[in-house]
Amino acid sequence: MQAQVRIEVMGGGGTRPLPGWPPPVGERRWYLQPGRRLAETPPVASEPDHFRYDPADPTPAVGGTSLSSNSGARDNRTLEARADVLTFTTSRLEDDLEVIGPLCAELHLASSTEHFDVFARLCDVEPSGRSINVCDGILRCDSGATQPIRVELWPTAYRFRRGHRVRLQVSGGAHPRFARNLGTGEPLATGTRLAASDRTIYHDPARPSCLTLPTVVQGAADAP
Repeated sequence: MQAQVRIEVMGGGGTRPLPGWPPPVGERRWYLQPGRRLAETPPVASEPDHFRYDPADPTPAVGGTSLSSNSGARDNRTLEARADVLTFTTSRLEDDLEVIGPLCAELHLASSTEHFDVFARLCDVEPSGRSINVCDGILRCDSGATQPIRVELWPTAYRFRRGHRVRLQVSGGAHPRFARNLGTGEPLATGTRLAASDRTIYHDPARPSCLTLPTVVQGAADAP
């Protein structure tokens, strides 16, 4: 009853009293790497990754925060096998990793169309290979988008277990949870033209795309 905030840390972290929200945590940046890897070391010189988004066959929504039957935590492996979804994944964690608070993905991203969406999702990859969504966010962009494109993900409180992996998923949407971007700039309610777009994500020393996680320092999680 003395705590101002009480949270449940998903992933088996239990209930946690906090003096306020967000709690004081450190930030750790995980950089996109060649080979679709995610690591805390800055990226080396490398070729970018590509995908094509087609509003005529929009990237579907799988799980997440919605009022439909397709909500909550879901296995994302079928979604991640699509050509219009990119994933970047860490090595197996040597220790538990607690992420509590707001988080974001900063992506150096180019699009062949002026109007486009960027959808980013944080996933927990279990030793079995199941990829479970934790939280996500979407940003509607145009030709004036500032680089890197900053996608704010929903705040979370989650414990990634030792032996699991952290994954960042990047795509052009999550339909119909979020209305598809037509790619033409026309109003969603009346637009009739569809424009597919080619996306390029850079991860090199000059354009270090990254995922920033609010991380609890080891030992602090169990402090009173």
